Formats: sequence, C-alpha cells, structure tokens
Amino acid sequence: MHIDYPFQVNWRRRTATTDMNGHIRDLIEQLLFTTPGERVNRPEFGTGLMQLVFAPNSDQLATVTESLVQGALQQWLGELIQVEAVQVTSDESTLEVTVQYTIRRNGERRTEQFVREV
Repeated sequence: MHIDYPFQVNWRRRTATTDMNGHIRDLIEQLLFTTPGERVNRPEFGTGLMQLVFAPNSDQLATVTESLVQGALQQWLGELIQVEAVQVTSDESTLEVTVQYTIRRNGERRTEQFVREV
C-alpha cells in the first residue's frame, strides 16, 4: 500500500492509502502539475503545464505541449509505465490532460484524465 495523494485521513483517522494503480495515477498527477524549479532537490522535475494555460492556443502549441508531457512522463516514470498517448487541451481557465499508458509490472493498459482549473 502507498500513501494517497493528496494527503488525507481515512474514516479510521489514519493516513489514507491507495493501491499500486492509484499510486501510479497520483505520481502522474504530481508530475503534470508541478512546475520545474518548484521542488528543491529536483529542480528539473515537472512539466510547466500550468504556465502554458495562458499561452495563445494553436495546433503547434498543443503538439509541443503533448511532446513535453510525454517526454517528462518517460523521463521520470519510465520505469513504472510505458506512455502510449498524451492529449492536452486548454479551454478558458481549464486544463485537461489525458494520458494512455501501460503499467510495466502487470501489462495493464489504463487511460487517466486530469483536469485543473486555473
């Protein structure tokens, strides 16, 4: 079992936990929405997605953003997952990221969607 993200207390008043699939999803979410330089001991960690919300939308920006996210996922979580596809959309103040991946440990294919309001 792994500590759940975001940190919370369960109904038994203990630290909430999650299984391996939930833990991998939590790791992806942390990577996506962390700005490089935000973590003291890992200044390269993150994607910078939140800064791109304010950039003008274009097909080129979407392509670059998807490549950036896929590269970060492979760099930081490549031992745990094989990234198959990434789709990033920005609408007004909402950022939506869809990640398709396979868990290396058991070969399970998953699709997760992450949404953030700015």
